[in-house]
Amino acid sequence: MKAKRYGVDGTEKGSVELPKELFEAEVNEHLIWEAVKMYLGNQRQGTAAAKNRAKVSGGGRKPWRQKGTGRARAGSNTSPLWPGGGVAFPPRPRSYTTQMNAKSRMKALCGALTARAKDGGVVIVDAPVLDQPKTKTMAELIEKIGLREKKVLWVFDKIDEKALKSTRNLARVRTAESRTLHTYALMNCDCLVLTEGGLKSLAERVNA
Repeated sequence: MKAKRYGVDGTEKGSVELPKELFEAEVNEHLIWEAVKMYLGNQRQGTAAAKNRAKVSGGGRKPWRQKGTGRARAGSNTSPLWPGGGVAFPPRPRSYTTQMNAKSRMKALCGALTARAKDGGVVIVDAPVLDQPKTKTMAELIEKIGLREKKVLWVFDKIDEKALKSTRNLARVRTAESRTLHTYALMNCDCLVLTEGGLKSLAERVNA
């Protein structure tokens, strides 16, 4: 499988052969789902909490006598039916953290890369050399490549601070390093942009 290659000026410079172990792997949808679920769950703080009827202040005395008032029976003002009462089955602080073994995570990552490549959503771009951070330069490069209206994930070998600052104000562009690339980021973009260094280090990561 091949991907188009572009220069820093946005001109097409032929194509690049993509590594088979990365872009011709088995697409296991269940593993990809598990990897995405794990990532999103691990981002949750799990601090949501509310008080039940045992935790709220009040209660201890029957609000009014059982019979003869014409009102409904009531045993405590901490009942979930009362304003200011406790919450029935309230949320409690908990951990949403889940784990996958390294082999399964890598299979999910390679499957996501393969799915993205089959959709034609992988391009290789020469790493831009910037004297200073310039959002306009990066925006023009993305437009020349034809990715202006797409969600772009730009993967570097090592992110240059100037390149990072040049893309962080672009709403549809995200940057990542090949060593920290994960399945959710791949599934949450329309196009994967790789530098040659990023592609090489990504292949080394899989073959390690």
